[in-house]
Amino acid sequence: MALLRSLLIPPLVLAKRPMTLGVRAIVEDGDGRVLLVRHTYVPGWYLPGGGVEVGQTMAEALAMELAEEANIADPGETQLLGIYFNRRFSRRDHVALFYCRNWRQAGPMQPNHEIAEAGFFRRDALPGPMNPGSRRRLAEHFDGTPPSPYW
Repeated sequence: MALLRSLLIPPLVLAKRPMTLGVRAIVEDGDGRVLLVRHTYVPGWYLPGGGVEVGQTMAEALAMELAEEANIADPGETQLLGIYFNRRFSRRDHVALFYCRNWRQAGPMQPNHEIAEAGFFRRDALPGPMNPGSRRRLAEHFDGTPPSPYW
């Protein structure tokens, strides 16, 4: 009975309390501009990124999302800037934010079913409307705004 209980309880706990994890990146080009994407299914501009799938590392998820959303073939060396609680999305969602400076793009990003537009923007000319969490992360990273633990 104890063996049966030990096999059943972990799946039940996970079903009741699943946690989700996402990755996003501040991708900066050589001119100090940052990459932002505009999705086809939600309004506003975002830092590129997405969910970490089962069996995937955060680095693998980041590389996959940057390739899909911005045609970045190699994110280069990345720096983890922080992990944030995304309470606007759910009570169990967290986002890992990375900084990418030495990346390589395979070519210009072409719009697709998920990404309507992607581009590099000067910090003093960010497009609007912009996702509040993305805007806060840029201010924290570049302007020294005190960091928040919330996305």
